[in-house]
Amino acid sequence: MTLARPRKSLPWWVRWLHTYLSMIAFGATLLFAVTGLTLNHADWFEGDEPVMRSIEGRLPAALVKAEVDRLAIAEELRHRHRLRGMVREFEVSDVDCFVLWRGPAYSADATIDRTSGSYQIAEERRSAMALLDDLHTGRDCGPVWSLVIDVSAVLLAVLSVTGLWLLFYLKKRRGIGLAVGFVGGMLVTLAYVFGVR
Repeated sequence: MTLARPRKSLPWWVRWLHTYLSMIAFGATLLFAVTGLTLNHADWFEGDEPVMRSIEGRLPAALVKAEVDRLAIAEELRHRHRLRGMVREFEVSDVDCFVLWRGPAYSADATIDRTSGSYQIAEERRSAMALLDDLHTGRDCGPVWSLVIDVSAVLLAVLSVTGLWLLFYLKKRRGIGLAVGFVGGMLVTLAYVFGVR
């Protein structure tokens, strides 16, 4: 006769959830912790001047004269000059077109003369540290990275709650653990009340 396996207790499941979510969230936690520091002190870490590039050229007149094919123009310029980022703006007037690309630590602005098809592009590439800081804030990173930030936030919230939950099962450490957690919360509150104007 085989004995039935004992059912796993709630503390076992909470510990399991806390452990493996910690491993899933490890990379995001490290990224957002380090970039929180570098973003808060951008003047220390983003010391390099951005790399600027000026580009001139000419598009076929058919692309810009009558009906402006915005997608064809944006992709033609992207392909010719290895521009990156997403098109954030595309304005068309009677005399010219203005196209704006934005990405993390990157920007490019193009002005196109509709009469001649000639264009000028000003491109700016910032440092790798600026790229990491933009990933932290989600600035110009697109919807996929925005989802990564949202999922990371939910994972960190669940980790905090399960960590606190586990503390309640540690009878010898519960009191001191809750006291330390309370002190930490009060320090953050006091820093806000007295340090933020």
